[in-house]
Amino acid sequence: MRKVVILGTGPAGLTAAIYLARANMEPLIIEGNQPGGQLTMTTEVENFPGFVEGVMGPELMDNMRKQAERFGAKFKRGWVNSVDLSSEKPPYKLQVEGLGEIETEALIISTGASAKLLNIPGEKENIGRGVSTCATCDGFFFRGKKVIIIGGGDSAMEEANFLTKFASEVRIVNRRNELRASKIMQDRAKENEKITWSLNKTPIEVLADESKVTGLKVKDNETGEEEIIETDGIFIAIGHSPNTAFLNKQVNTDQTGYITVNPGSTQTNIPGVFACGDVQDSKYRQAITAAGTGCMAALDAERYLEGNAVHDWSKTL
Repeated sequence: MRKVVILGTGPAGLTAAIYLARANMEPLIIEGNQPGGQLTMTTEVENFPGFVEGVMGPELMDNMRKQAERFGAKFKRGWVNSVDLSSEKPPYKLQVEGLGEIETEALIISTGASAKLLNIPGEKENIGRGVSTCATCDGFFFRGKKVIIIGGGDSAMEEANFLTKFASEVRIVNRRNELRASKIMQDRAKENEKITWSLNKTPIEVLADESKVTGLKVKDNETGEEEIIETDGIFIAIGHSPNTAFLNKQVNTDQTGYITVNPGSTQTNIPGVFACGDVQDSKYRQAITAAGTGCMAALDAERYLEGNAVHDWSKTL
């Protein structure tokens, strides 16, 4: 039996681990196939407080993990196949590939959200080399350069407007001839002189040289004609998918799958089950906000455990 198990090792999960380990709660952290979360796919992070010259994403995550380990947090690699929360009271059971069944008094879900990708040639291998899924994170690096935003929803319009603060030109590429974004968001983008449009065009390949992105190959959906749009950066804004499928709808979510929590806390609808980071945040999705909710989840879990009967936690992995 574990006191508390944390699922995920992004900024939220690692911050929760640091706080709980310092409180002698001996957290067990289960890390999946991408330890460190989305920041391990980035290069330099310049907007995380405390790093004057910036810090590499993988380095930041590695340091947070070492900090948690310093206070006694335990890490295990495994894929959580299912979680049994049907009793709505602890202990809760997790089936983890490679580790078997784990029982825990409290559970913190920080499994994040995965950016939806186009799955076209040149895309994944150029993430961090000109391909990005976060304008707020990476827009600064494209000051005075030409960039492309792929998408037609509110997020794409918002990111396009944001990027005009840095880029000399922002081109919106959308495979439909019309946009899904709300009228007010469309109007803002259309009124921005730095934004140009390539509608009804399907991206088919990201082009790059040895060091960076150079262009995007698109196909005109009406004529079938292909063309290359020269660019210094490509921002993919077609949405995110919260990583919650393994919960099998046992925890309340919104219509798009993000876990809902009680206002002002990280408590889900299941007692002793908490959610933090991007898995419950469809709005901000920043490392610093994820870390903040990780702190909240740790404090919520600690208070929950202190207010409930103590079980035998001597049996550990």
